[in-house]
Amino acid sequence: MDPFDSAYYRHHGHLTVNGVFHSDEMDSVVRDIEAWGESFLQTLPAEQRAWYIDGGVTARTVLRKLDNPHAHRPAVQALARDRRLLDLVEAFIGPGVSVYFSQIFFKPPEGGGPKPAHQDNFYFGPADPEGVVTAWIALDDATLENGCLYFGDGTNQGPVYVHFAPEGEPFNLQIPPDILARQPMVPAPVRKGGVSFHHGNTFHCSGSNNSSRWRRACALHFVSDGNSFDTPALPYDHSLKFRVS
Repeated sequence: MDPFDSAYYRHHGHLTVNGVFHSDEMDSVVRDIEAWGESFLQTLPAEQRAWYIDGGVTARTVLRKLDNPHAHRPAVQALARDRRLLDLVEAFIGPGVSVYFSQIFFKPPEGGGPKPAHQDNFYFGPADPEGVVTAWIALDDATLENGCLYFGDGTNQGPVYVHFAPEGEPFNLQIPPDILARQPMVPAPVRKGGVSFHHGNTFHCSGSNNSSRWRRACALHFVSDGNSFDTPALPYDHSLKFRVS
């Protein structure tokens, strides 16, 4: 990054950096998470299906997400430790960082569901709100058609709002409509192997995947040295905190 990039992130609350990883590296991670996903589905209890199954796809059963790949998959641990990524992360939140939580998002073709606008720091409740950055790694090209991220420019400089969850979806915390209506959201396409970084306060969401192509991604939620999720809105396994630098 150069000073322009750093200033852009501070002002807008997000920054897209293409070309961090190579395409074949992303293909290798995809093969690994596909195998993990197949085994996960076979043992998924009925009471947890709403949490993990993508309700937008009716023709087949597909996963919406998987949690904490950094704790289960060496391929994702290697991404988290990679200096090409860590140099960028540490430029945002300083040297000495850990992955506190991570996710795989599948966003399958022909109906992969949207993610409503939210702020990560409401979910996480960090001790230091400035010491959290999400690195959203594009395992496929993320486009307007297949459900790229959208951001609320400058919302990193505002407060964390109390979110609500729709009935029957306690996991789907989101910003109240009256607040969101006042905030334009701008798309942020990213090429396969690129990384979209955002501050924990930044409004962000994604649309449905109405294309014929996958939009898989790996989100690594990095925290600065000594930071922790002190007042989380959902339960997190603090023992999975993974020191990477």
